[in-house]
This record gives sequence, C-alpha cells and structure tokens, in this order.
Amino acid sequence: MNTMTDTAAAAAAAGTVADANTAPDFRDELLAAGLLIDTGENGLYGRSQIFEDVLERLNVAITRLGADQQSEVLRFPPAMRRTDFEDSEYLKSFPNLAGTIHSFCGDDLGHRRLLRALDDALTDSDSDDERSDAWMAQQKPTRVVLTPAACYPIYPVMARRGALPAEGRTVDVLSYCFRHEPSLDPGRMQMFRQREYVRLGSAEQVMAFRQMWIDRGSLLVALLQLPVEIDLANDPFFGRGGKIVADSQRAQALKFELLIPIADPRGKTACLSFNYHMEHFGAIWKIVCADGAVAHTGCVGFGMERITLALFRHHGLDVNGWPDEVRALLWGDTEARVAQGLQSLQASAAHTGGGA
Repeated sequence: MNTMTDTAAAAAAAGTVADANTAPDFRDELLAAGLLIDTGENGLYGRSQIFEDVLERLNVAITRLGADQQSEVLRFPPAMRRTDFEDSEYLKSFPNLAGTIHSFCGDDLGHRRLLRALDDALTDSDSDDERSDAWMAQQKPTRVVLTPAACYPIYPVMARRGALPAEGRTVDVLSYCFRHEPSLDPGRMQMFRQREYVRLGSAEQVMAFRQMWIDRGSLLVALLQLPVEIDLANDPFFGRGGKIVADSQRAQALKFELLIPIADPRGKTACLSFNYHMEHFGAIWKIVCADGAVAHTGCVGFGMERITLALFRHHGLDVNGWPDEVRALLWGDTEARVAQGLQSLQASAAHTGGGA
C-alpha cells in the first residue's frame, strides 16, 4: 500500500480520535500569510499562487530525479472505477479513510423530497455543524469512488496489456488523492497530491527499485536542506486485526518512510514513502511477468503538499529568504543541480559497493 502514516494516523486507525488542536500554530501562520486558504472544512484548503509555484518546481525536480528511469507517464483524474476499487481490497484495510461518490438518481417525486429536506436543513439549523443531512437519503452510490492512492488506477490498466516485458515496467503517475482524516494539522489534508514512480516486475527488480529511490529520495531532501530520517513503517490498518497485519508488514520490512518535522508536536510527518507490495496487486489483477510468474510491485510516493509545507516550515514563509542553494535548485538550473547530486550519489555508491 502507499499510505503515508504518522502518529496521528496510527491513533485514528486504532479507533482513537486525534486531537483537533494538533498543530494550529503553523496552520494559522500559513493561513495568515495567504499560502493556504481556509474553506471552513478541516483538512480542505485552497492553495495560493506562491504555494503552487513551489509545489510545481518541486515536481520538476522530482521529474529530473527520475529522468533516467524510462518511465511511462500516466495521469488519471482523482476518481477511479468502483469495481477496481473494490477489487483492490482497500476497504479490507482502510474503510475509515475511503471516500465514495454519490449522486441523485431519482425521479420528480424524489427530487421534491430532496428539496423539502434541503429547505428544512437550511431553515432549522443555526450553524453548519448542526445542519441536517436528510436530503442525502435521495443520493445513491455512483460507479466511481475517490482515488485513495495515485498508483491504484495503474494496476488494472497494466493487467489489460498482458504480460510485462522482460525488463518490467516503471510508471510515473501524479494525482489528487482523498483520505477521510479531517484535522487541523496542515500536513494531514483530506485532498492532497501524490507523485509516484511505480515498478512492476520480478521481486529482484522491485527491491532494487525501492532501494534506489530510498537513496534518491534522501538526496532530494538533502538538496532541499531539510532534515532527513528514514524509518521502518507500517500502514494504519483498521481495527483489532489491523495490528497483526501491521506487525507483519514491519517484520517483512515492506515499508519505509522519510520523516520530516512539519507541524505535529508529537512526532515527524511522513513525506516520502517507499513500498514493496510483494505479489499483492499482481495477484489481484493477474499481472504476470514475461516468464508467466505473478508480478511483484512497489512504489515510491512523494507527498507533494507535505514536502512543500516542510520547505515553508524550515526555511520560512517568505520564499525570497530561503537558502541560496535551495532557491538555485528550485528556481535555477534544476536539471544540472539534480544531475550533480546524482553523480555524487553514484560515486558514493560505487565506493561502498551499492547502487543509485
């Protein structure tokens, strides 16, 4: 799975309620500076031109970092087919995070019921929080759901193409994603963007891919002059049985995260995630390698808003005051600076017998 976690998510998965006042100070600073725009709903923000400019320049740096991967670039809307979502088994592990899309599918009588219920809601409540949702009884599930992770739409597409080539496939994907986690922590948004590189192939190909991206992800954060900490992690699996699954995931070292302090005083926030799914998605969608074996998959996920927030947290809210090296990376010759960083990484790997 590509579900970035931290202490708040783990607590929520265990059935506890995260403190609504987790990180109001940094959030208030971002809102006061106009970098984030308050919509009135926790975890749902507008973004300013400056925020988007930083995020897009970060996106360019990530593209340069993976330019040698011969990736197929695919972009999907932030919704996916409901049947594919059901097949993914996401609801088995994270039912509390899922978001479905409903729509009115009734007749004139149903429309009148909807309007009466809506009128009652508007006239009978003194606040938005007290407003009745009875009108939603006229809504029915559609054939699409909100995308929970950027890589999810890829697997059924790859399966329909037949067996993978001998070298496997690497896919570059970027999408808005949804997680139902309302919070005042700006690092825990309900709608956010994930940039991912997804690898499909043999176990050896996927494991080498993950290690390469652990090295390159650490390089990117170092170039951004942000603190780097890599840690073994697990997804926030739901319910009592979820702890067993999480323990197994950690025992097999299937997930690592790059953690950066952002706003949560209780711990660091996962900004990059490095995941090895083993045969999970290959088996679900019958994706096979060139030799007929079930394909293994893995991915590296970049939390675009989270890394952008980390930049503002550690370098200040005024981008003109950021360190010269960081500004040169984002607003200068990004390609050359990333290439120089990769050369240093490769030289270090050659010296230690590793790979980049």
